[in-house]
Amino acid sequence: MSELVPIPLPLLLRRAFLEYRQEGKIFDLPESKIFRGLPGLDLSVFFHGHRAATPLGPAAGPHGQLAQNIVLSWLGGSRIIELKTIQILDELKIPRPCIDAANVGYNVEWSQELKLPQSLREYVGAAMFLEILTSPKLLGGDLPTDTVFDMSVGYNLGGIRSSQVRSWIESMKDAHAVIDELRMGLTGELARYRDLPFPACISDTISLSTFHGCPAGEIEGIVEFLLAEMGCHVCIKLNPTLLGQQEIAYLLHDVLGYREIQLHPPAFDNDLHWDEALDLIPRLQLLAAACGKSLSLKFCNTLVVRNHKQVLTGDLMYMSGLPLHVIAMNLVKKFRERLPEPIPMSFSGGMDAHNIADVVAMNLVPVTTCTDLLRPGGYARLSRYLENLGERMRALGVTRIADFVLNYRGQADAAGGDVRIAGLLNTPILAAEATANPRYSHERNHGVPRKIGSRLWLYDCINCDKCVPVCPNDANFVYETPAVAIEYDNFELFPGGARRIPGGVLRVVKAHQLANFADACNECGNCDIFCPEDGGPQHEKPRFFSSLETYQKHAGENGFFIDWEGPAIYGTIAGRSYVLTLYARSDHAWFITETEEVEVRLSDHQVISWKPLRGASPSARVLDLRPFLKLKLLAESVTDPRHIHFANVRGITC
Repeated sequence: MSELVPIPLPLLLRRAFLEYRQEGKIFDLPESKIFRGLPGLDLSVFFHGHRAATPLGPAAGPHGQLAQNIVLSWLGGSRIIELKTIQILDELKIPRPCIDAANVGYNVEWSQELKLPQSLREYVGAAMFLEILTSPKLLGGDLPTDTVFDMSVGYNLGGIRSSQVRSWIESMKDAHAVIDELRMGLTGELARYRDLPFPACISDTISLSTFHGCPAGEIEGIVEFLLAEMGCHVCIKLNPTLLGQQEIAYLLHDVLGYREIQLHPPAFDNDLHWDEALDLIPRLQLLAAACGKSLSLKFCNTLVVRNHKQVLTGDLMYMSGLPLHVIAMNLVKKFRERLPEPIPMSFSGGMDAHNIADVVAMNLVPVTTCTDLLRPGGYARLSRYLENLGERMRALGVTRIADFVLNYRGQADAAGGDVRIAGLLNTPILAAEATANPRYSHERNHGVPRKIGSRLWLYDCINCDKCVPVCPNDANFVYETPAVAIEYDNFELFPGGARRIPGGVLRVVKAHQLANFADACNECGNCDIFCPEDGGPQHEKPRFFSSLETYQKHAGENGFFIDWEGPAIYGTIAGRSYVLTLYARSDHAWFITETEEVEVRLSDHQVISWKPLRGASPSARVLDLRPFLKLKLLAESVTDPRHIHFANVRGITC
């Protein structure tokens, strides 16, 4: 099983610059999908006193974990980045697969898959990347750049008060030591960026996740600690269970028709209760004010449900997507009706390009999304969110978010020009409309991506390319190879010589091929959900590792490693391991199998010499040349600089 191996900042930058210059993309996101602002419109908002150029961002999930994910979110238009939740337990064994976004979203992963120091370096590196990306205006024009990084932590007071998490938060507030370390890696063509004035404060805001039955007293203690001792602004992410089991069952089963989704009653018993929340929040508002900090609420976390699909393992899973949107909207409505004092609120739950305007009109900041970005198009879907919001603003004749909230349902006069009141007045109207909207119903959202019955293998597929954008980590990539039918002989090897014997034909039908960069792949399974063929791209397509160490760690699994100094390619095919070292100028190669080392002439694939490996029998045996040809073709194709990707950026010169 693959584990995430963060990609060094210099390689991320090198790939971005080369890929943008050569292909007009950054991490496979086309230039046309990079958000460059909307002429004449100001989409800026304030979150905990910090200005952000748009109200949009990724929720704390797979799109905010690795540096390239954060950069992709930003390029799509996100300007409030909720980073993936960290906790003291940073060696979790997440089941695989862990994501099923076929229609309704489900997952069984909930916090970071990296160790705390790795998460820190990814978040700091991403912030530095964005500074570098915008400092010389590499993308051209004036991009809206004001960005807020929002930490997310969980899940109990003991863990959050621990020295490890306390130190982690302090390092996010003052990251100069990590920045200075990462500066040293900016050498060669990147040296010009080494002395940029990178802001040392990556974040001073924290969204607290109250998952896993965090009780009221625990929540209060955590918020007090974060406000008073850590000096951070705090947003409390609340669970949908607050709406109550009866109300959620009514919405899911009777209104929306998702009768197959069964609730988990213990979650309602163990999570924060409604009366506790109403008692707790006003006290914490007063404390925040006394500390000179701000407090906000977020609606909402995912919903714990029983695992009825068995795509994922375990008895429980966490529901997201469109049905959660209706639940979250009704929860916002209920809170705004009952809280005695207004409080800033943000939103997550089934967000997409079609409902962003309604949520923004409720004066909710930020609006964050996850499940929608796991669907075909991936990060490229983000720019449409903001374009749709802009179209609605222009239709109302307004240029600012505040005026949009006031005029969305004509609340300007009734609200007396107060944006907060206008958001309150819009809330029951828009919650009722979402509840009645058939687009959120089971009838509209029960289909699954179609499978066509064929199975993936190392080469060739239907070339739909869906696996590339649906990967949050940009682990799947395109490369080009000759479409060939290579007739080959096998060889009988005997002491002192080799004799040709009948072989076969290696057919590669298509030039357009797909592969996987294993270090950026956590085998979440999302690409398999949307792939029309069986087997899963993360398993059946060539899986390239960044180092011999990580390749060998997964010995026995399909995988490859390119040693650029060799130049050699290591490969495991059908459970057998090989090494191929190519010497094109002298027209020969050394091919090492598990039992022999063979010298092959490249021009006609003739075995020149061979010898058994130490400990192997010197007796005659048959050499199957098919793995040799597969490795040779992969080495020549993946190193081709026509496409820039994680598997070749370390070694290409262009």
